[in-house]
Amino acid sequence: MTIEQQLKQAIQQAFFAMGQELKLDQIVIERSKEKIHGDFATNVAMQMARIMKKSPKSIAEELMQRIKIASVERMEVAGPGFLNFFIKQESLNSLIHQIIEEKEKYGCSDYGKGKKINVEFVSANPTGDLHLGHTRGAALGDSICRLYQAIGYDVTREFYVNDAGNQILNLAKSIDARYQEEFGNTAIHFPEDGYHGEDVKMIARKIKEEIGDKYLHGGEEAMDYFRKRGTELELEKLRKDLEDFRVTFDVFSSELAIRNRGEVDQILKKLEPYTYNKDGAVFLKTTDFGDDKDRVIIKKDGSYTYLLPDIAYHNNKLSRGFSLLVDCLGADHHGYISRMKAALQILGYSPDILEIELIQMVRLFKDGAEYKMSKRTGNAISMRELCDEVGVDAVRYFFVSRAASSHLDFDLDLASKMESSNPVFYAQYAHARLSKVLEIGKAYTLDYDGKLLHEEKEKELLKILELFPKEVENAALSRAPYKITNYIQKLATAIHEFYTVCRVVDENNKDLTSSRLGLCKAAKQVMKNALELIGVHAPERM
Repeated sequence: MTIEQQLKQAIQQAFFAMGQELKLDQIVIERSKEKIHGDFATNVAMQMARIMKKSPKSIAEELMQRIKIASVERMEVAGPGFLNFFIKQESLNSLIHQIIEEKEKYGCSDYGKGKKINVEFVSANPTGDLHLGHTRGAALGDSICRLYQAIGYDVTREFYVNDAGNQILNLAKSIDARYQEEFGNTAIHFPEDGYHGEDVKMIARKIKEEIGDKYLHGGEEAMDYFRKRGTELELEKLRKDLEDFRVTFDVFSSELAIRNRGEVDQILKKLEPYTYNKDGAVFLKTTDFGDDKDRVIIKKDGSYTYLLPDIAYHNNKLSRGFSLLVDCLGADHHGYISRMKAALQILGYSPDILEIELIQMVRLFKDGAEYKMSKRTGNAISMRELCDEVGVDAVRYFFVSRAASSHLDFDLDLASKMESSNPVFYAQYAHARLSKVLEIGKAYTLDYDGKLLHEEKEKELLKILELFPKEVENAALSRAPYKITNYIQKLATAIHEFYTVCRVVDENNKDLTSSRLGLCKAAKQVMKNALELIGVHAPERM
């Protein structure tokens, strides 16, 4: 149990003794910004003043008399009714032993135990390379999953493969054209909406190696083959790029498979009471459930809009027993939220069972100017090219360092710098620095009781370490990995300041050396745990 949790329970019990019932989540504990105000503070007395019909100061004073907690050295009432807590040094010191015992589990909890969450992210069309939007979606989606897992949720990572629409037909036509070119037929007309990427040429070349000239004369069978094989090869490439980016998926769901199983037709029947015909198209009455207008689900030509298969897909996910669906989508999907929530309500689900994370765009900058085009292909820069340029660690770190709802400007020059101005380097160097000092001090027996830690920088570092479990929970529940990068920077600063001020290995004071090495090992573990939550390596050397 963290010190903050101990304080909340003690305050709750004190109020109970005063005849007041208070839930733990109603009690706010904040870390004091200035040393003179102690280590923690609460304004709960001001919150309860109106209910108890007493002055906040008198409530705080009564609380101070009733709260009994071993980790608190003293309390004081400040201002109009704040209650400040000064924590015993030995209470903070005991944290070292806890971290060493729990190792990679420190920071984790069972908050979401027994609950299944499905997180769908990336879901790129299998028609080309992953672009910057997909890259940010991959970094954010995977980090959200890591955070949910850290607090006990059963998480399924899912990729929805749009393999049944016009874009796949255009892919097949593009492959056919490149396949013909492989045999010297340059007169063939390239499709107007075709895909010009190098990957399509490579697929055509591979198909030629696999089947020779079997489909040189075209036909429906050839187009079906190009569609199927092209999709397979594009997906193989996407999977490889994502795995290299440290992102794996538990499930790849195929739109084509959902259609072939008849799930779209089944959903259409369930939706029928809320549909009507207008101008030859079929509309769904989503305005009955909060949407700003009714939505077309079948076009005049009888083909489905993308919405109908999407409804069937979400119903498919919910049939698998998830208590929450999270979709990570591009910012241009804002209008999608209300229509999908409306459709799920028509099917009898709560609108709260679906939550959408809208992810804003990324811009690259180099030498102070926006950097858009790949030197290799002349097209937009791909995930793989960006990672080759600055490394996976930098891309993952920077791409989650701001809220998903905020635009991200990514400075390639900064991300490449091996100096403290680069937040990735600053954090990883803190971990490597601790690794080095532990290697230097490997002959010493490490002390995990921290009995000789009294310096202010030691205490500040311990307070940052103690905060980690709360930061993990807050970041997970708000789906905000940037809160972890913020924490990492605070921890890195505390580590560097401790290392600078406190001489760790001192041959003339072996006991103090043992205590400080124990603190180094605990801090190193927490830094590694924090970096792991966003998929960034914690190097031993730099």
